[in-house]
Amino acid sequence: MEKGKTIILKNKEEADRLIGDYCNVFDCVRLIDGAHASGNEKVYAVYSSIGQAECEHVVGKIESCKNCVVKRALESKSVATKLELYGDKIFQSTAIYAEIDGKPYVIELIKKFTDDLTSEDVSEHESMFGHIESYYEKIYTDVLTGCYNRRYFEEKLRDVPMKAGVALLDIDDFKLYNDVYGHDVGDEVLKVIAGEIKDSIRSTDKLIRYGGDEFLLIMPDIKQRVFFDELYRVKSRVGGIEIANYSGIKLSVSVGGVMSEGRTMSEAVSMADIFMYKAKKEKNVIVTDFDEKTLLKRKSNVLIVDDSELNREILASILKNEFNIIEAGGGEECVAKLRKYGDDLAVVLLDVVMPGMDGFSVLDYMNLSRIIETVPVIMITGDESDETMKRAYDMGVSDFITRPFDMKVVYRRVVNTIQLYANQRRLIDRLTRQMVEQENDSKVMTSILSHIVEFRNGESGRHVIMIRKLTELLLKTLLLKTDEYNLTSQDVNHIINASALHDIGKIAIDEKIINKPGKLTKEEFETMKAHTVIGSDIIRSLKAYSGEPLLKFADEICRYHHERWDGKGYPEGLKGNEIPISAQIVSICDVYDALVEKRVYKEAYSHEKAVEMILGGECGTFNPLLMECFTEVADDIREIEVNKEIL
Repeated sequence: MEKGKTIILKNKEEADRLIGDYCNVFDCVRLIDGAHASGNEKVYAVYSSIGQAECEHVVGKIESCKNCVVKRALESKSVATKLELYGDKIFQSTAIYAEIDGKPYVIELIKKFTDDLTSEDVSEHESMFGHIESYYEKIYTDVLTGCYNRRYFEEKLRDVPMKAGVALLDIDDFKLYNDVYGHDVGDEVLKVIAGEIKDSIRSTDKLIRYGGDEFLLIMPDIKQRVFFDELYRVKSRVGGIEIANYSGIKLSVSVGGVMSEGRTMSEAVSMADIFMYKAKKEKNVIVTDFDEKTLLKRKSNVLIVDDSELNREILASILKNEFNIIEAGGGEECVAKLRKYGDDLAVVLLDVVMPGMDGFSVLDYMNLSRIIETVPVIMITGDESDETMKRAYDMGVSDFITRPFDMKVVYRRVVNTIQLYANQRRLIDRLTRQMVEQENDSKVMTSILSHIVEFRNGESGRHVIMIRKLTELLLKTLLLKTDEYNLTSQDVNHIINASALHDIGKIAIDEKIINKPGKLTKEEFETMKAHTVIGSDIIRSLKAYSGEPLLKFADEICRYHHERWDGKGYPEGLKGNEIPISAQIVSICDVYDALVEKRVYKEAYSHEKAVEMILGGECGTFNPLLMECFTEVADDIREIEVNKEIL
């Protein structure tokens, strides 16, 4: 039995782990050097409960097999299996072609059946292949999204010529969502989008997480027009996604697609990448090789909502040449369409008076769901009273059209409204990007300033980076436990950035004291303690920026990060929640990193010892709730500390 599967492993350590798993199922597992498998076998490793390494010894034969599965697997670069009957013994032998660090090997799995082959044995046989399949899926699956990973593309598809539609999808504004809402929300966005795309494509299609926020979609044996239709459907479904508790996130993708008529997948992806970057200039559009000179946009969607079929027909006849018309015969159907199409609607023409859910009730829904912020509404009415128009405008309506309809007026108002909203969105995007750039500039300047202090201390800049990472971890863990401190996502970002400035006051302390290898005298310690107040004074002296939230948190952190929960800290002896939460968190992080780092006056403690000392009160008393958080994330802190060399 042949199965076209190959196992790719990075090194022999990875092979050892895999073989260890196989040992739970098979009586003998052999790893054979492929360079010798066609002649005298060179066994790299053997794990056997039966006997010696050579297969003829395993099954009790005098000479080697003529139908050798190891040779078959090596020659076919796949999987070969056979059942071997020798005397009253039955053996099942499976050989799997593997590459370890680019070199050929064969993994042979031998199972001995003590009695006649039974249905239970067959079940074990199937279980074995299930195990192999499971491993194969594991190494080629992206852990976060469940899609294929980049490794799958590089090892299985990169050089394969294929007739297929190939598209790269890039999530618009993903970095912005990560910066504003945090990486956990960013991960959720990736998972939800991947799930939505997988649900909308064929079983033969392949979705690959190609980069951080880029997905590669390969659709084999598909016609050009069907391929474009599928891309549009995928784009529409992504646009309709709602992220729970984050109504401000409006998802869209920019798509570049090509038809591959026998190109290698590497060549096709390179072309799709070019078109994807063209699409990103406009955002939320599809660019393909069907027409390289223009951005291929579908007609904008116009939703017409009116309980009168005649009115819908009249409006559709006016607009259908320029727009894609979607109709709803009442308020309830309108809400369903809004949920389905979301931001893919360019405008809604909404009747006021309808049975059941009327136009104003629909507007209530659109305001509650915040769809009104991105999808404009033009009211259809025969009632031009001041009261009706004022109420509608107050609820976010952009314009009115009245019955009987004037063709030119209807067309012009629809076009003008769509253009106005498009211009507003571009302006908002530009301002948002400028804000993100300014925040990044602030991060850079904060980092530079704090690294200057670290350099003067004779310490590496990793301390600042560690404090930022630990602050972020502890702060986000705290927010999952309580909302007592009323911190917004912006506050969280400001605290993380401001944490880097915690020791800025040391810039005014004599280097001889800062870098003294021995214990400080009482006078020297009092001088050192002054860095908290000096840091605060430096921040407060920036009068031109006194209203900036970043400086507010920086002031708190500089001044109070040596205060303690029981009032035995400095400079003011604050107790409990008199100490700002920003300073409380940075305080714990600073103590931990000081313990695990080698300093001029001490050797480094292990992670375990540092955690023990902090929890045991040897470094002062901390907020009990923060100690709970610290305990919960101790393993994550260890991971950060272990990897600090590459920070």
